[in-house]
Amino acid sequence: MSIKKAILPVAGMGTRFLPITKSVPKEMLPIIDKPILHYLIEELADSGIEEVVMITGRGKGCIEDYFDQNLDLERNLTEKGKKKEAEEIAKIASMVKLAYTRQPQPPQGNGHAIICAENLIGEDEPVVMLFGDDLVVNKENPVTKQMMDLYEEKKCPILCVEEVPEDMISSYGIIDAEKDPSASSGQGAKNVFQVKSMIEKPKREEAPSNLGVIGKYIITPEIIKILKELWDKKEFNKELGITDALRAHLKTGGEIYAIRPDGKRYDTGDKWELLKANIEFALERDDLKDKLKEHLKKLF
Repeated sequence: MSIKKAILPVAGMGTRFLPITKSVPKEMLPIIDKPILHYLIEELADSGIEEVVMITGRGKGCIEDYFDQNLDLERNLTEKGKKKEAEEIAKIASMVKLAYTRQPQPPQGNGHAIICAENLIGEDEPVVMLFGDDLVVNKENPVTKQMMDLYEEKKCPILCVEEVPEDMISSYGIIDAEKDPSASSGQGAKNVFQVKSMIEKPKREEAPSNLGVIGKYIITPEIIKILKELWDKKEFNKELGITDALRAHLKTGGEIYAIRPDGKRYDTGDKWELLKANIEFALERDDLKDKLKEHLKKLF
């Protein structure tokens, strides 16, 4: 079955960005004039995803407001002769079909968030899952599309990984994997790996590789089934994570592949990375790049 749906867990509390996240979800923090979440929805739409389920929580109502249609604003812009701006606003509500469900507070892990969305996903459907603070930019070939192409070849869960600096290994889930010489998707064997095992946030000396999992997945019905079983038995530590189910899948002989995508990543859950994204995105825009360059020259 081809992938047409995605889920976005956006119920986190965003404590790294307090105090602003006391009232503004971290997924709605801007890169210039669009929230991070907007870029992720665009990536999904450009990859062929038609429906997106967002798992929200308390204080996240502005997410629904942002992606809803605003006829008054569109009419006001049109009356003022700002037709282009009105069209851009209208497009926000039509990129994909959106549905929302809530994860009870306090958050109980991204694995539990997936369970909360189960009734909005077909029982036999594979789905894309993106986290709201991982942006990987490739305008020509979106990373989600690269992952979906690999799924069409392998028909199993797909992870997205990148090479992690040694001093950051303990902050990531690290995979033990072998390069796949048979891979034809994306960049081929150079960037496709068959996953043997996963270790969550290991010490640097205990890590089997430097390939860390980032917030983009393709999950299959088997993974959702395992998550439900783990939740019912409470066989996890504190919060139920997607990694718990993926490890269980590997232990029963299931296959998982990973792709090191072609694209530039920004961890927008980190203050410096978000600031860097704003600067680098501005340098790509005709209306901002010259002013920014001139300002930076004056500063330095």
